[in-house]
Amino acid sequence: MTLLTTEAAGVYVIAVTPFHPDGRIDMDSCDRMVDFYLDAGATGLTVLGMMGEAPKLTVEESRDVVARILARVDGRVPVVVGVSAPGFAQIDALTRMVMDLGAAGVMVAPPGSLRTDDQIVTYYTQVAEVLGDVPFVLQDFPLATGVQIAPKVIARIFNDLPTCVCLKHEDWPGLEKITALRAPGMIDRRISILCGNGGLYLPEEMGRGADGAMTGFAYPEMMVSVVDLMTKGEVDRAQDLFDAYLPLARFEQQPGLGLAIRKYTLAKRGIIAHDALRKPGAMLSNTARAEVDRLMTRQERRLGAL
Repeated sequence: MTLLTTEAAGVYVIAVTPFHPDGRIDMDSCDRMVDFYLDAGATGLTVLGMMGEAPKLTVEESRDVVARILARVDGRVPVVVGVSAPGFAQIDALTRMVMDLGAAGVMVAPPGSLRTDDQIVTYYTQVAEVLGDVPFVLQDFPLATGVQIAPKVIARIFNDLPTCVCLKHEDWPGLEKITALRAPGMIDRRISILCGNGGLYLPEEMGRGADGAMTGFAYPEMMVSVVDLMTKGEVDRAQDLFDAYLPLARFEQQPGLGLAIRKYTLAKRGIIAHDALRKPGAMLSNTARAEVDRLMTRQERRLGAL
């Protein structure tokens, strides 16, 4: 089993959880989705994240989804599993379960109750104690958690906890945070920085020193290509390609509707069978679906021109 390391780079796609219209998990679509992500060039997958509808799954369903995805991946890329939970007992149980199944590491977001720098550091110190030698990702997503983590606090966590190997940077846009963390002497070892935000700031994030993306978008091939081109120094080419996808990426990032838009697009592409969200979940109107269709058509035309 390959464990997550500080060298993690590229694109770790946040996987959706496919459902049938009646709410059952669609395991066949899970298989097609994994194949699609890997064919698109993903260097890793992240499952049971916030956009994977993890809170809507039972523990048994979570285990079954992780087991199915890991079996389909078959060791080709690392798989990170979100285990954020209100208490350490649940985090510990979820972590042991997914690591036994073959996960490469886990991701933990801070609970919304944390207010001070010391509380944040203490929390992640306790997380590391609970996880033992399991490598983990610190998910910095203040828009969702309400927890603001300053660069000096992130640096303190990484300097003190060797099993914290990767930052999922999802501040909005938070570009100065990446610059601060990459400053000489800020962190006493190399860490991986993978960015979220639906890829909306990916060229700029890469320019600031990110190693890639850990997020979802219905066209992961865009993120793969942009990361590759930015790594090669082909900045203008990366920006031109990014710009072709930007209208749909922007549309997909609407609060409350983003996952519904992503699933609709994935279903239109034939990757998952249905665009269903498990209740409670937003539904797209016919008008919104038509808007997505229009953006997809314009995107294909622009890509053809490029």
